[in-house]
Amino acid sequence: MQLQVSLNIPLEDKIGSSWTRKERQRWFLLLLVGTCLIYATRTSVPLLIPIVSKEKHWSKPDSGVILSSFFWGYTLTQVASGYISDKIGGQKVLWISALGWSVTTFFMPEVINFSKGKTSILLVATVRMINGAFQGMHFPSMISLISQRLHETERASFFSLLTSGSALGTLLTGSLGSYLLENYNWMIVFQTLGGMSLAWTTLLSYYILPFRERAASTKPTTDYSLPWLKLLSKPPFWSCVIGHACQNNCFFVLLSWMPTYFHDTFPEVKGWVVNMVPWLSLLPCTFLGKALSERIIMSGYSVTTTRKIIQTICFVTEIGSLLFLSKRVETFQGAMLCLALIIGASGFHNNAIAVNPSDLAPKHSGCVFGLMNTVGAVPGFLGVYFAGYILYLTHSWSVVFLSIAVVDLLGCISYLLFGSGQAII
Repeated sequence: MQLQVSLNIPLEDKIGSSWTRKERQRWFLLLLVGTCLIYATRTSVPLLIPIVSKEKHWSKPDSGVILSSFFWGYTLTQVASGYISDKIGGQKVLWISALGWSVTTFFMPEVINFSKGKTSILLVATVRMINGAFQGMHFPSMISLISQRLHETERASFFSLLTSGSALGTLLTGSLGSYLLENYNWMIVFQTLGGMSLAWTTLLSYYILPFRERAASTKPTTDYSLPWLKLLSKPPFWSCVIGHACQNNCFFVLLSWMPTYFHDTFPEVKGWVVNMVPWLSLLPCTFLGKALSERIIMSGYSVTTTRKIIQTICFVTEIGSLLFLSKRVETFQGAMLCLALIIGASGFHNNAIAVNPSDLAPKHSGCVFGLMNTVGAVPGFLGVYFAGYILYLTHSWSVVFLSIAVVDLLGCISYLLFGSGQAII
């Protein structure tokens, strides 16, 4: 099996309802911008939580509740949105998702300012959970759409390229968000990112319209079903789920708490540097992981071996950097380097476990990715909350980093033992 690098394939290679060349390019750019904006809105709260919590007198556990509440909602919609996308078409679910997270982001300032005290925390956490529920629909519907419209040899490559939008979105928040925060106020950040997202949602609705008739003629029959019991009995699926959850624990905890870490440890450093520089590594590492995957496969190695090599690079890099960060790093430059390596390692994850559902279940990738991401989001609310609780009890970032490294090690062992790149259903 050889992954195709190009986004264009000859017309004769198209299958059934596959996108044409122009459609493929159009949808790639559209989905890339959407992934960028969904991460920009997702990282807006971690960026602003130090300022807002100080203004509203929220404690570390209070901030942990608000940061983790996003992932409670994120877990609720993964499986259902993937199943519905596989059944009726991913583009429709994608639009509903976009409308929901755009609106809730735009009106977040009104929600935060609506009440005070514990009532405010509960209200903000609830709206943040609703935002997470809508965002949870994005990736399952997107991977389902890709599976429906692309040849199977292109899917993993196409999807891994789209995941680079997460780096672009985080950089957008770190640059534009930090600029708006320093020159205006935190409310403008929500309104700007939410307004941009609403504009993208409008554009998405325009491009969905031409596909309605064709989608109706090619949508799966009503007897579509996923062989759940067969899927749940396969060790490769569970190793994929566990590995994804463990890596997400690292990514989500840092995504949520990294601005607070720098604010507490190096308060003299400019916010835009902290919120932008570490994320510069994710985009090139995503492309590096993609190129390395293709080179390994072209050298004659199996997809299974390739996925394990790339994922191991991710875990080993993260674990090593976390250990250095917890014990040996005392300077701002050292902390930035370690965190840049950890975030960059996520780019390798995007070319291994993140695309593994397309290997394991080519015809059910939306459902399988949704189920994997549901479990993978559990560290989002547990890990993020407990990170705040650990800080409250120990006042030690080293303990937080060590706990993340232990979880990463468990994920690495699990995937090395049972991971696979072959279809299981």
